[in-house]
Amino acid sequence: MKQNKNGVWVSWNENLTYNYKSLYKITTEKELQEVITNSEKVRFFGTKQSSADIASGVDTLIDITTYNKILSFNNVEHTVTVQSGVILGDLLEAVEAKGWCIPCLPDINTITIGGALATGTHGTSGKLLCEYMTKCSIVLADGSIKVITDKDELISAVRVSLGALGVFSEITFKCEPIYTLHIKERPESDDVWLPKIEERLKKHDFLRILWLPHTDKGYVITGDKIDPKTEITENLGPKYLRHRRTASKILYKYTHIFPWITAIANKLLYRGFFSSTKEHKGSLYQATVTKSRGSTLELAEWTIGLDVFPKVFEELKTEINKWSNKSFIHIPMDVRFVYKDKSWLSYAYGKDTVTMGCVSRNAATADTYEAFKSIEKIFLKYGGKPHWGKRFAAKDAELTKIYDKWEDFKLLRKELDPTNKFLNPYLTELFNEKQTTNGIT
Repeated sequence: MKQNKNGVWVSWNENLTYNYKSLYKITTEKELQEVITNSEKVRFFGTKQSSADIASGVDTLIDITTYNKILSFNNVEHTVTVQSGVILGDLLEAVEAKGWCIPCLPDINTITIGGALATGTHGTSGKLLCEYMTKCSIVLADGSIKVITDKDELISAVRVSLGALGVFSEITFKCEPIYTLHIKERPESDDVWLPKIEERLKKHDFLRILWLPHTDKGYVITGDKIDPKTEITENLGPKYLRHRRTASKILYKYTHIFPWITAIANKLLYRGFFSSTKEHKGSLYQATVTKSRGSTLELAEWTIGLDVFPKVFEELKTEINKWSNKSFIHIPMDVRFVYKDKSWLSYAYGKDTVTMGCVSRNAATADTYEAFKSIEKIFLKYGGKPHWGKRFAAKDAELTKIYDKWEDFKLLRKELDPTNKFLNPYLTELFNEKQTTNGIT
């Protein structure tokens, strides 16, 4: 176990910085237990790609990225067991080498498994990643290990826990046989793609829409399972499409000063980078997962019931197209779909949902990006829920209204962590807890 003393923790997009007294790089479960047992306050982090202030802000930190072994495969049950610091891309490559897949994948592959689970990371046209977790061990505040399986009622609370109940140690996932998707991509007007959502969710195995604000267009991506030997005519579009991020960086450079430039930039980006049709095939991982962010961003994401989404979408579109406000949104807004589950702090608890991402290409100026405020106001109005790993302002008063199990989770958290060892200032405010010193309020 390595220890660094008196340093500065910096988030991936450099928007968050905190001083710390001790930072540990651990490689074994025993070391993880030891640090937690001997710490008054402790938080843990992976690749720091959260936009929420969830990973730091206390004296003792654990870098989980060195706790990264793939421990075992069960060929009969199609399961894989890993340490929580494994990077998602490494896990997926190992699983695919077995001829398996985890059938619902996040947007990027550079995050740690533990962080992805704790913040409710999801894919599209499927479930949250945590729904494929069949067993886990967590280190509790007293340093003991609690093993939880999908037969235990507690797993519904643990699947999405913000790292507030304990620290994920070893995790087992249920996999399925690998499959090949035939992916088709094309632009469509809003009045075409919006009414077709439910029809397409029934028809296709994969559906994702990149909405392009201020253009009245969406970029529709569908995927259908095919025999891997099926021949298709691959069309990846013009070679210049790979330069979209560079073009975005240039066009959005001064939008924090002149927000209205965004509307013009979006129209240019649509014509240049979202007006082509594409067609290709590959595994879910190969065909749909971004292999890197490529640049630093600031992100928000909100989730709403599938039945309410058309109304919310139209209200959001009307609001951001008013030139009287400054809520001009960089493209794209990622529209994905998550099916209902039973996890307490899941966005899809009890209902099928639509998620809608909101991105600021200028991470350093995100605090003045009015779009974050507008999307939050509208989604909260209709009972929408924020992504735990992304940017939002709602706290306990709002969250207790939109999460049926919020108060139950708070009671469980106090039971498992009575001295608030796992709470940093951000989580203390989120749960409306009082600051404690040495466990005494």
